[in-house]
Amino acid sequence: MGPACGMLLADLGAEVLKVEPIGGDRTRHLLGSGSGFFPLFNRNKKSLAIDLSQPEGLAVVRRLCADADVLVENFKPGALARLGLDHASLAAVNKRLIYVSHKGFLPGPYQDRPALDEVVQMMGGLAYMTGRPGDPLRAGASVNDIMGGLFGALGVLAALVRRGITGRGMEVQAALFENNLLLMGQHILQAAITGQPVAPMPARQSPWAVYDVFTVKAGGQIFLAAVSDAQWQSLCDALDLPALKVDPAWQSNNQRVQARPSLLPMLRAHAAQFSVEELAERMAAAGLPYAPIRRPEDLLTDPHVLATGGLVPITSPEGQTLQVPLLPLLLDGTRLGVRLDPPRCGEHTLEVLASAGWSKSDLENLLVRGIVAQAAGPAD
Repeated sequence: MGPACGMLLADLGAEVLKVEPIGGDRTRHLLGSGSGFFPLFNRNKKSLAIDLSQPEGLAVVRRLCADADVLVENFKPGALARLGLDHASLAAVNKRLIYVSHKGFLPGPYQDRPALDEVVQMMGGLAYMTGRPGDPLRAGASVNDIMGGLFGALGVLAALVRRGITGRGMEVQAALFENNLLLMGQHILQAAITGQPVAPMPARQSPWAVYDVFTVKAGGQIFLAAVSDAQWQSLCDALDLPALKVDPAWQSNNQRVQARPSLLPMLRAHAAQFSVEELAERMAAAGLPYAPIRRPEDLLTDPHVLATGGLVPITSPEGQTLQVPLLPLLLDGTRLGVRLDPPRCGEHTLEVLASAGWSKSDLENLLVRGIVAQAAGPAD
């Protein structure tokens, strides 16, 4: 959540200083599904490597916080209070500071429990809703981490507005579990309104008869939908099904929903004679919702993504050129781009501290004593 919040603020134009331990943030070296974390969430940031286990390192951070607009943190509850970097301590020196805490849970009975995106998905109903009955499955993206960071950034923007009126900062709190609770809102209300237990998405009673993935020619897969009676008529035309179009047994959506056990097998068998490309062309011509099933890597060559500039190149700290997605926003018709590549650990330590008033001799002293570090390499 913290890195996502910082990325959002950085993309919106803030100067974001990422404070890392000597040796670097551990997410720099994750493998497998974690290998994309660091380059995605740390563009447009500057890296400072500071040893917070030493009093002098803490003093460096406190001095930076004395003039900062915003502090974003994502530590366990109480961790920063033990270092004197809690909201009360820093706000006593900088009354304008907006202090953003990202936790597993908002204050309450669960507040001290360790949490991860997967933990709250399991305990918050999302894994239950995503998997088949009896087989809970986490969503295929870090939805709570990213959305939790989004709400943290939203809180910052609201706090900045209030600070412009009152002159004072405030504490903003965001949490994984409460974020997941919001995601489950429609299903919580569904249970209250219907009086029935909520079924997982793969086993739900769909409100529409045609709203599903179809396996077609050569094993291709495509999502097809018809969510109104007019769309049903168009679907019958698109798929060359004139008999179904005029059959009175299929004229209303609720009739079709009740008859899904017989209707869907019929449609699946008929759709299987077409390829994904043929069905996509027919659905597009009819103005109907459809979606070929794609993998994340397919988005690198998606014509819409390419035409809208949704991906831009960055250079990773290891020198690899990567394509990263931008924020899904246009501001005055312009996408918010990447100003800074993901930094090497400590790449901006000396630059930032010098601009904040540290003398050359002070910086040399901090470096020699291992209080701070700078990135190694030719760029230095």
